[in-house]
Amino acid sequence: MKEKILSIAQRAKSASRETANLSTKIKNDALIEMARYIQDKKDLLLKANEKDINYARENGLSSAIIDRLTLTTSRIDAMAEGLREVALLPDPVGEVTRMWRRPNNLQIGKIRVPIGVIGIIYESRPNVTVDAAGLCLKSGNAVILRGGSEAINSNIAIADILISTGNSVGIPHGSIQLIDSTDRSIVNEMLKMDSLIDLIIPRGGHSLIRNVVENSTIPVIKHDKGLCHVYVDSEADLEMAERIAFNAKVQRPGVCNAMETLLVHKESAEIFLPNMLKRFKEAGVEIRGCPKTREIFPDIKSATEKDWETEYLDLILSVRVVDNIDEAINHITRYGSMLAEAIITSNYNKAWRFLKEVDAASVYVNASTRFTDGNQFGLGAEIGISTQKLHCRGPMGLEELTSIKYIIFGDGQIRE
Repeated sequence: MKEKILSIAQRAKSASRETANLSTKIKNDALIEMARYIQDKKDLLLKANEKDINYARENGLSSAIIDRLTLTTSRIDAMAEGLREVALLPDPVGEVTRMWRRPNNLQIGKIRVPIGVIGIIYESRPNVTVDAAGLCLKSGNAVILRGGSEAINSNIAIADILISTGNSVGIPHGSIQLIDSTDRSIVNEMLKMDSLIDLIIPRGGHSLIRNVVENSTIPVIKHDKGLCHVYVDSEADLEMAERIAFNAKVQRPGVCNAMETLLVHKESAEIFLPNMLKRFKEAGVEIRGCPKTREIFPDIKSATEKDWETEYLDLILSVRVVDNIDEAINHITRYGSMLAEAIITSNYNKAWRFLKEVDAASVYVNASTRFTDGNQFGLGAEIGISTQKLHCRGPMGLEELTSIKYIIFGDGQIRE
């Protein structure tokens, strides 16, 4: 197994030099062709995905995992459209971000360059295969994809299309590779190849992230859990708050930017919670509330300390009544995952206080946390959502997949 991943990493390293120097036209043409073939081969992809869904059901995987795993005609179309959108975006490679001249007449600049070889380790979602390959190609990087066993048939089918299409239009062999083995030991072998792989990006559950961080000798950018909150302030438009909170929890509960805890100011709670929680229950949401919440709406479970710490990824919601904005911010600081947080308020000062004091990659005023997504932010797609602060944070698009180097122009200067 070690020999297999070593061979893959060596091919990627070799291909990365050529990939870094591809013209924008070649990259864009490849992305457009990939999008076309993804849609042309729709039936093949749905058939492969059906095998994965059947396996998931037979092995009792949760409805949230099955939802993330499932491909539909519209989701395949969305994957193809994501590739087309990436093709339309400006190419970051070679962009000079700054130039300045020193007193000795040296002209110094900073230019964007590809990172090199990027390893993506992910679970469940076949669309990551497309997004990661497309973004890495456009940003001039070679990519090694290692999806989870639950989506192996879908990932192989998608990768075969991307690789064969790319190679047919001039993309170097080895620029896009998929590890088609479900052997978990291969991940740990991959994490030690710091001489060949420049960056690891894990996307998945807490155990996957923890294993990668603890075992990697390669720099890691974490896409950690999404424990997101919506805080309904005392000066909130409650009709707006209801729309936003419902969307944040119910529209697609099995994703990282869905709301897991609803915080409500005590002055809004008596009016807001009865209708809101009734609507949640009618939508099949299991509600777990604090004592004050249960006084207002008794027919719910009691929330425990563990509930405040849990990313459900399901139709389960924790609800807490707070005394003021300070208590809301303190709760988010203690339990949040620094991915996405929202306040619903008409008070300008409170809105700005929330924006400044809440430590998260994306902080919203009067909008759903569900917008935390590279496509929604206009990035075309995303490689993940970084919940750390170096070297990037939030949805990771093309710029986040580049590094910089200094370029210096002289006319004979020497250092005295």
